[in-house]
Amino acid sequence: MRLGAPVPCGSSPDAWIETLRARGFRTAYWPLDDDAGADVIAAYASAAAAADVVIAEVGAWSNPLSPDDATRVAAIERCKSRLELADRVGARCCVNIAGSRSESLDGPHPDNLGSDTFALIVDTVRDIIDTVAPQRTHYTLEPMPWVPPDSPDSYLELIRAIARPRFAVHLDPVNLINSPRKYYDNAGLLRECFAKLGPYIKAVHAKDLTLTSELTLHMPEVRPGRGGLDFHVLLTEMERLDRDTPLLLEHLPTEAEYEAAAAHVRAVAGELGLET
Repeated sequence: MRLGAPVPCGSSPDAWIETLRARGFRTAYWPLDDDAGADVIAAYASAAAAADVVIAEVGAWSNPLSPDDATRVAAIERCKSRLELADRVGARCCVNIAGSRSESLDGPHPDNLGSDTFALIVDTVRDIIDTVAPQRTHYTLEPMPWVPPDSPDSYLELIRAIARPRFAVHLDPVNLINSPRKYYDNAGLLRECFAKLGPYIKAVHAKDLTLTSELTLHMPEVRPGRGGLDFHVLLTEMERLDRDTPLLLEHLPTEAEYEAAAAHVRAVAGELGLET
């Protein structure tokens, strides 16, 4: 596995690579803004390849399920352009969530869990992949607690229904923990995820969460090591994957928090005799 975290693009490709090396990361989020020119994109992709830095993901964050037609069409076009970029720079994957039938791109909605929405996800992902026809990367959906894929089995169902070799898995275990039972048996959930989805996993998000006494149910994200996620199981299962699979820290407010999170992951890896 390769540990990574958000790192600014810096003033040049060399500066970006130097920052990654200083922080001990061998994988990276794609660092450039949408308006980057072709020459700059090529320079950063070449620098990553020369430094043996795996570009983990290109984000396509948008709402391809939006009930607003204009928003939905624009989101699908964004997913296509970001998938093309991921293929061009050799990223492991292009990642989005499936979207939502709510006004928010990631909000809960009763229609999210219906068969019509499942069919819409299938048709939309097929359209994105078939239009771009990627050769080096994969299109992936990050799981969410209230829209498919919301479990290992629902992800498998989507893989089979979409039936495209370039559709794969971006695993975010914390987003799958949407009940106290899953929280307290997250080790079992992690093993289930890797047993069922392992051959399709292209990248993994590393977060943590806790269960508070606040009613009715409150499960906030916290820094890795501050919650209940079993990182010993997570890292053990990741070691069974392709050795270049990224494990990506996210959603932390400061660089100090990222340093502490990375230290926790590396400490667990050290206990297990694993390299990050």
